[in-house]
Amino acid sequence: MADTIEKNVTRGGQFLVKETKCEDIFTPEDFSEEQLMMRDSVKEFVDKELWAHKDRFEKKDYAYTESSMRKAGELGLLGVAVPEEYGGLGMGFVSTMLVCDYISGATGSFSTAFGAHTGIGTMPITLYGTEEQKKKYVPKLASGEWFGAYCLTEPGAGSDANSGKTKAVLSEDGTHYSITGQKMWISNAGFCSVFIVFARIGDDKNITGFIVENDPSNGISMNEEEHKLGIRASSTRQVFFNDTKVPVENMLSERGNGFKIAMNALNVGRIKLAAACLDAQRRVTTNAVKYANERIQFNTAISSFGAIRSKLAEMATNAYAGESASYRAAKDIEDRIAAREAEGTSHQEAELKGVEEYAIECSILKVAVSEDVQACADEGIQIFGGMGFSEDTPMESAWRDARIARIYEGTNEINRMLSVGMLIKKAMKGHVDLLGPAMKVSEELMGIPSFDTPDFSELFAEEKGIIANLKKVFLMVAGSAVQKYGPDLDAHQQLLMAASDILIEIYMAESTILRTEKLAKNQGEDKVQEQIAMAKLYLYKAVDIVNSRGKEGIISFAEGDEQRMMLMGLKRFTKYTNNPNVVALREVITSKLVAENEYCF
Repeated sequence: MADTIEKNVTRGGQFLVKETKCEDIFTPEDFSEEQLMMRDSVKEFVDKELWAHKDRFEKKDYAYTESSMRKAGELGLLGVAVPEEYGGLGMGFVSTMLVCDYISGATGSFSTAFGAHTGIGTMPITLYGTEEQKKKYVPKLASGEWFGAYCLTEPGAGSDANSGKTKAVLSEDGTHYSITGQKMWISNAGFCSVFIVFARIGDDKNITGFIVENDPSNGISMNEEEHKLGIRASSTRQVFFNDTKVPVENMLSERGNGFKIAMNALNVGRIKLAAACLDAQRRVTTNAVKYANERIQFNTAISSFGAIRSKLAEMATNAYAGESASYRAAKDIEDRIAAREAEGTSHQEAELKGVEEYAIECSILKVAVSEDVQACADEGIQIFGGMGFSEDTPMESAWRDARIARIYEGTNEINRMLSVGMLIKKAMKGHVDLLGPAMKVSEELMGIPSFDTPDFSELFAEEKGIIANLKKVFLMVAGSAVQKYGPDLDAHQQLLMAASDILIEIYMAESTILRTEKLAKNQGEDKVQEQIAMAKLYLYKAVDIVNSRGKEGIISFAEGDEQRMMLMGLKRFTKYTNNPNVVALREVITSKLVAENEYCF
């Protein structure tokens, strides 16, 4: 079965060693009529119910978050990913990403409530539950009659999720488990009806998942709401279980399978978190453009000042790149799910394996887009100047809300190391051939470089060559590091972080170039000059990062002739034949933004 799938669908991580054609990737310009209608209805809901009442979220109006969630449930927005037989809309992975994207941009408080409920609150039951469990719980969760929460983190178990101390003890008559322990940072705790709780049975190596109804008379209590930097109206509490009785039929999946459930839930959570950071960037950029056009200093709109124009161009470019990479990966996952279902795999198993296959891309996106949304909000404040620091403008709340995105769903540090670690594991399993291409790069380093002038007459000819060379940088650095440290590579975290930044920039830059190439082929180059400028600008910045991080990585483990050779290779692989005029590229982008008075791509 796996062989048949592989012929049709690129495997996770293969982007590094396989050339991808622009025709083979999905872009936001490929949304169907149904998806565009769904997007517009979500935007209407957000503008009316969330954006118009943004101050209520900032004043910690938890009841308004709950009532907004109920309205979303009435519109069917909480059940987009839920199969139709359990009361959902049964839409594909791209559509679920689209809803998550556009529903999340107004306020991080609602975005967190929505993500926690639809993702880690509902999905574990949909994907791991028995038929009885799904029939009992999922329709209520899909409609918004009930809300879900997810209890994994403990005071001593954060990134090391499997180290939790919460215990589950089987009763003498074998009818129920008694759960005792403390969970913290539980989103939706204040208004949820059901928890997904992870606990350890006996001395099991791995934790086990349980579905636990929220009944205070059954040994469940909570602390008061946490007061947080951002996502202020997202209910976040500590939850205590004291001899809480859970029927044995409420065990989720099998005993000891909890860690696997948690990890797979996080994979989906990571790519959805990337989606949840996209519309926030569009809104911040639009607000910054409008303000820059209206704000007059020295008798001139500040949108005409180069220092401001540079910021606006970078903000729009990162948002465009985030969209490009997120929807590329979402469609790859959707295609993989479809291929597995076509082979006769159940929907549950197909979705689990589909997302697991692209866990590397999920981690890449989580890191890249969460950092871009923070940078975007930060520059938004700067463009507003003193007003940006005031609660009267939307910038400071956007900045505060963005900050959590680098922490939850696994910190960005954990995700950086995971992306490289998972890629190496895939290579060892034979799922991605890294060894062959890495050997070719070694041979190339030993050979004499070509001094022929390449043909750059086609759009992105040089840029595609540079992306191919950036892949060589990763193979050179990571390949040599694996050779040197073998299984001990995990101990060299700073080296892994450098390698991960190279990997991230390759995926993001390539996705942006491919989206724009496809757009230019469909609409004509003259119609997409701004997108071409963004793709070139993003790559230019990516090359700088790869150069810097590659040098740091090489110097950390190589010495003498090996170091000299690798540094020469790095210089060769990050060299432009025709350096782009970055200032001119930014001007093209900003001129369009300022003329349209919004993020318009």
